[in-house]
Amino acid sequence: MKRSSGVRLRAGAAVSVLSLALVTGCSEGSKDSGDGRGADGKPAVKALGTAELKSLVIADGDVPGFDVGPVPAGRTKPLTTDSAECRPLARVLSMQPPAGTAAQADRMATEKRAKDPTDDATSLDDMADGKFADAVNKSMDRDVTSVSLFSYDGDGAKRALDAVSSAVKACAGGFSGKQAGTTAKIARVTRSRPTATGDESVAFEVVTESDGEKAPLHGEVVRHGNTLASYYTINLGAMMAKKPYAVSAAVVKAQSAKLK
Repeated sequence: MKRSSGVRLRAGAAVSVLSLALVTGCSEGSKDSGDGRGADGKPAVKALGTAELKSLVIADGDVPGFDVGPVPAGRTKPLTTDSAECRPLARVLSMQPPAGTAAQADRMATEKRAKDPTDDATSLDDMADGKFADAVNKSMDRDVTSVSLFSYDGDGAKRALDAVSSAVKACAGGFSGKQAGTTAKIARVTRSRPTATGDESVAFEVVTESDGEKAPLHGEVVRHGNTLASYYTINLGAMMAKKPYAVSAAVVKAQSAKLK
């Protein structure tokens, strides 16, 4: 249908970045010594194990207004890049740890669907051009937020977060990479205002580009002691309507509460 071509183009660009699993970098005052080591130079803290992280990551029922479940396999395919300085950010964008980690746990939080504006329509062909585009946008206007927890020994979490912060600054002009054999282009990276939870955090907006269409993704990495919580949010409806959105605050709040 001609009337849906623009919608489909924007949707195609947005969908092309769905597999890119994801922050204004800002450091809050650290609640620990910063180096995470004792007087003997050995790690003062030990990384949590996988079972412990799985007990701490959000579960269904923890986030009001969201369904929480496993992360689809396609979301976790590594995004690789030849740019060493951008690599920590590329890894975060595909739900990989910015630096090697002892344990990891993941979940996906999907905002519950409101009534679809097309539910009462007998046929999309019966809808006027403007109503069709509006219906598609509204039906997809919900946040999908992926959450990853990474645990480190000693000061590993702090160093990993610093690597992400450095990458956000160094890669402001964008970079390219590959994911599942497909070229991925990041047009630009912009610092965003973090939620300021945990000991320190870094937040950003990443603008992806595909076939001339650009789409934003939003993410944040927060340090809670020796554990990093990484979030990235996409909202297809907001992308297609070119409406601003951000990392789901309710998801960050719920996950932060479990890490206190």
